[in-house]
Order: sequence, then structure tokens, then C-alpha cells
Amino acid sequence: MAFAPVGPEASFFEVLDQHRASLLAALRRGGGEPADGGTRLASSSEVLASIESVIQDVITSLARNKAPVFTIDNRSSWENIKFEDSVGLQMVPHCTRRKIKSDSPKSVKNFALILKILSIIYKLVQSNTHATKRDIYYTDSQLFGNQTVVDNIINDISCMLKVPRMSLHISSTSKGLIAGNLRYIEEDGTKVHCTCGTTAVAVPSNIQGIRNIITDAKFLLIVEKDATFQRLLDDNFCNRMSPCIMVTGKGVPDLNTRLLVKKLWDTFHIPVFTLVDADPHGIEIMCIYKYGSMAMSFEAHNLTVPAIRWLGLLPSDIKRLNIPRDTLIPLTKRDQMKLDSVLKRPYVTCQPFWRKE
Repeated sequence: MAFAPVGPEASFFEVLDQHRASLLAALRRGGGEPADGGTRLASSSEVLASIESVIQDVITSLARNKAPVFTIDNRSSWENIKFEDSVGLQMVPHCTRRKIKSDSPKSVKNFALILKILSIIYKLVQSNTHATKRDIYYTDSQLFGNQTVVDNIINDISCMLKVPRMSLHISSTSKGLIAGNLRYIEEDGTKVHCTCGTTAVAVPSNIQGIRNIITDAKFLLIVEKDATFQRLLDDNFCNRMSPCIMVTGKGVPDLNTRLLVKKLWDTFHIPVFTLVDADPHGIEIMCIYKYGSMAMSFEAHNLTVPAIRWLGLLPSDIKRLNIPRDTLIPLTKRDQMKLDSVLKRPYVTCQPFWRKE
């Protein structure tokens, strides 16, 4: 897996080495990262204590003949989100909160569902077992109605308990793929050897459990779309640019794909680039990897990689590459609304180059 760049490609890898040196220098200036690689987990005893505290509050309210209430940080308002270039989007310390009341017709079902899933999580943590979000949905699919209800409640519980979702012993099925110069061992002892061929490996469903990660990759390329990812594999990109790693979240990335990118950055500090569509949705996906999202802003420290660089496709590349205008797809009304939304976000307003693009 060793690589000695020769010919025209040599200058590319020399620039990569210079870029990595500047990233490491910036880390040293910033005091480095936590010894645990930046990921902040809660122990099982801490999770159990947090759940017990919530239930104790419910019992206390009932004993006083008061209707119990769950209070959760409001993650749907930009007023509650602050932006730091070194972390990304995160909750402000004293944000507004929303109440889920047990005596309100609008929220009583949601209150009950939170209690039910808290009970499931408590049993999982207590018995040191894991379940997928899909498993939880099928414990009572008629009660939950659809998977999105379960997903949203799990995020609300994670936010309410101030506990990373991976500490709740709940996982989700990964949709992402990975290829290139990478080897690791999964939690169950399975040895995974990613290759530079035309076949990719599924992103693990328990990122925290993987160990013995080995790579000599010079860079990590995140590709927005699965079709583009597969085309690059078919064109032998990984071999031609070896040693490297390539990842796709197949559109908007799932939590496991984001956790994997974060883990690879924390472990190896190699340059990370994104290749996304030159449209508002592609730009937003790049921003999710780099700076996070409003919905998961309470867990920014575990998910974001601010060192990510926007490789392309840049909107300005369309003109630079002389792409015929009649081959372009016009922006839809939905695209325009997304564009207007992205333009107002704090990470765009502070970067003139991004704003211009």
C-alpha cells in the first residue's frame, strides 16, 4: 500500500502533503483535540441516571397532582443556533425550549411515545444490548404509525438527556459505502478490508465499535451521489489516485456515514474533500458534513469536520469548463427556496467565496 508519486501526479500529492501540514499546524495552534479523538460519549451509568432523573420528575409532578411535562431544546429556530468555524452549528447555552405536555390533546400522544421509548432505551442500556431504530418501530408499528415518528423521538430524547445518540444503544442501518486503502475490525471481530477495485463496502452500523483502523491514505474524498461514486470506482479512481479513501452517503448522509468521516478525521487527520452537485442541495450536503445540521446541532462535537474542503463541482466550474448552457437543468422553485435558505446561514455569510459561488 506504499506509494511513491511520480510524473505529473507528484505535484498533486506534494500539494496534499502541504495541505495536511497546514491542517496539523492549525490543530496545534488550537490546542489539538481531546485525547478520545473528539468524540464525547456518556457511560451506561450516566445514561441510566439521566433517564431515572426524568422519570423521577414525572413521578414528582403526579404526586403533586400536576400534569408531567417534558422540556426539550428548540432545534427548529436559527435563533437557538450559533456558528463557530472550529465546530460548526451548535446550540446556544440558554436557548428557547418547547414543552411536551401530558395534559394537552396536541402533545399527549408524543408524551406517551417518549415514555415508551425511554423505557426501551433503559432496558437496552441496562442489559448492554443494542437495537436499531427499525427494531424499535416494529415493537409497536401501529402505535408509532411510521418510522419518522420514532426517528424524531430518539433525537428528542438524545437532546433532552444531553446524551449522544450512540450512547443510547440505538443504531441505524447504514446506507453509505466506503472504498479505498482502509482496513479495520468490526465490534464482532469481523475483519474488513476495503479495496481499490469496483466493489465498495457498506459503512458499519456501529462506528464506535470498530477498531484497529489501518490506512496510509493521503486523502479522503466524500462523494454526494452513489451514481458518481460508482462511476469513479468503475473508472479505477481509487487505484489511479492511490493511496486514498472514498465515501458516499448516497445523498443526504445518514448518521453512521457522518460518524465514520469524523472518526477517520480524528484518527488520521488526512485532508478531506467533498465532491457534490453544483446546486443548492449539493452545497447543503457538503455543509452537513463540514458544519452539521440544525436538527443535530446538539451533537455537533461528535459529527462535524470543519476541516473539510469543497473540491467541487463549483458553480463557477460550469463556466470554466465551458459546459454548454443547453445541457444545464434550470433551478426549480424548490431549488430557489433552498438556495435562499442556504444564503442566510451563518457559515455562508462569513465566507465571501462561498457566497459568490
